[in-house]
Amino acid sequence: MQNLKKQDPILFKLIRKELERENANLELIASENFAPSSVLEAQGSCLTNKYAEGYPGRRWYGGCEYIDEVENLAIQRAKKIFGAEHINVQPHSGSTANMAVYLSVLEFGDTVLALDLACGGHLTHGHVHNFSGRFYNIVTYGVDRRTEMLDYDAIEEIAKCCRPKMIVAGACAYPRIIDFKKFRQIADKVGAYLFVDMAHICGLVIAGAHPTPVPYAEFVTTTTHKTLRGPRSGIILCKKEFSDKIDKTVFPGIQGGPLMHIIAAKAVAFKLAMSQKFKADQFQTVKNALALAASLASYGFRIVSGGTDTHLLLVDLTNRRLTGRDASEILDKAKITVNKNLIPFDRLSPSVTSGIRLGTPAVTSRGMKEREMKKIAQALDILLRLGVSNNEIISVRDLVSAVTKQFPLYPELLKCKK
Repeated sequence: MQNLKKQDPILFKLIRKELERENANLELIASENFAPSSVLEAQGSCLTNKYAEGYPGRRWYGGCEYIDEVENLAIQRAKKIFGAEHINVQPHSGSTANMAVYLSVLEFGDTVLALDLACGGHLTHGHVHNFSGRFYNIVTYGVDRRTEMLDYDAIEEIAKCCRPKMIVAGACAYPRIIDFKKFRQIADKVGAYLFVDMAHICGLVIAGAHPTPVPYAEFVTTTTHKTLRGPRSGIILCKKEFSDKIDKTVFPGIQGGPLMHIIAAKAVAFKLAMSQKFKADQFQTVKNALALAASLASYGFRIVSGGTDTHLLLVDLTNRRLTGRDASEILDKAKITVNKNLIPFDRLSPSVTSGIRLGTPAVTSRGMKEREMKKIAQALDILLRLGVSNNEIISVRDLVSAVTKQFPLYPELLKCKK
């Protein structure tokens, strides 16, 4: 970034500081990961210059012959790793991908059955201030109070009562395997479309560390960062019969020109996802989450649902007499990054919360394994107590520094002159 350093030294320094922060911190936010340098290079390429409204072979602008090849390459690779009949790689984000699915087959006011936010759902699954909650009649299902897991019989009863036109499966804070076959059966009984948002588990699905929703759902969306380790963006997978509706809803329905540099970066991520290393990393991500959950439980933390099957876990801090907001602020002082999160049947507000969400994708991408998860659990135990001292924060910061130095992030970039 030497040209940026010369032409905009202020911005260069800010980017450099963020690079140093990412390298020095333990990133435990479940939705975050580190894109490989090849993804960053594609994202920063000359493809950002080109307008390409439309689709390959059907552009509104000339000069798209190589752009078409890039997008077709991304589509072909995505079809190979997901086994989908049709894929649209143009959505700018997971949220816009979700919006396109709703708009393609629903009318405003239609009933949609989706997971409640406090039980792990996403804003685009019906939050009152989101487009989904404003445009559609959202009915929610939750988790069982005792097990804190999905109760498919209860979901079926709700579906039979409200007769939704669409059922949404998938979550951003649910740590257990989701049975997509059961969701398909429920959807068939009430004549509903099944739409799966697999943004969080995408990489696990590709590797076989989580069952795939593709054979069961009419529509599947995902982001391309998180466990996939690509650029921040989204894609839509659907059955062939819905391909025209999806494509027309994305363009010209809700987007103009696609971000071709981002689509190129997606193509890189899809290629990397075909490797044995990627698959091994996805299984290690789950192993790390299991190790972290078990270690935290040994220190007396209550893990929501009793554990995890995926890349994330929810920690209930009620018995520590801390809120999620308190915990995230304390941990940040010791260079451990998490996010506050609602737990099922939370009595606190979304801005405060009774829990935190932890994820292992980013630390796994750096090469950390079960041994490091035990050290992280030890650090969390030290910090997440009432009246934690400044000396304890400093000692944990030193522990974090020792761990992160063993697993440097983007060493080739850090070697560049400041």
